[in-house]
Amino acid sequence: MRRALILSALIGLLTGCAGTPSDPSGVWVNQAAIDAAGKGGKLREALLAYGPNLEWKLDTQADQATFSNGFELGEGQLTQTDPKHYRVDFYGSNQEALELDGKELVQVGSDNWPEQRFLRPKEQPAAQSPAGSTFENALYAAYLSGTWIIEEGEGKGSKVKFASNGSLEGMPGFDRYALCLAGDCAAMSGDNDSIWLQQGQQGREFLFERDGDKLELFEAVNRAQSDEMPQYAPGNKVWTLERD
Repeated sequence: MRRALILSALIGLLTGCAGTPSDPSGVWVNQAAIDAAGKGGKLREALLAYGPNLEWKLDTQADQATFSNGFELGEGQLTQTDPKHYRVDFYGSNQEALELDGKELVQVGSDNWPEQRFLRPKEQPAAQSPAGSTFENALYAAYLSGTWIIEEGEGKGSKVKFASNGSLEGMPGFDRYALCLAGDCAAMSGDNDSIWLQQGQQGREFLFERDGDKLELFEAVNRAQSDEMPQYAPGNKVWTLERD
């Protein structure tokens, strides 16, 4: 009986430890932000609620760490302080603390950021994949997956598919898209979500509203002066799409 209890305790200990990777090298994504966006509301509100950082890439062999917030990259020197804790030193005096908590990588809350949590994707990307692209692909799949039908606008009745790699099928005049996650496009769009649609080398920005399985796209009307940064407001509605 005693032997069985000891064995049970050892199995429990090993099981608990199995959830924490011994080497955190690789890509980690902000899955909470992806899940929140996937519910179908305002995109940037979901990202800000669980971000602002969206992806970390760690390389313990090279002592390097890179984060992406959807607009800019931060690269720093990675130092392990104990088996589950790491420090990232950036140019200047900025530092971030990371810790392993089971299957999660935690960016410890600081004066600059709230606590943020990251998970390993089921499959690690290729080594040459651009920083931030793993999160972006997963977000696109969660936010715009499935088949959408054009209910109003040019191409009414057509089936539209937004691929996770940014390719687009069925939208009249466009074959690529990109969601605005942060940065200049967010600043120019104010409280509105925006999407870039492109065909070949030509493209334009649209503002959109997502409510569950309904997606409405509007003209982006610039309210700023010619010598000012563009400030877009919703104009005429161009398309209404419903997810099939």
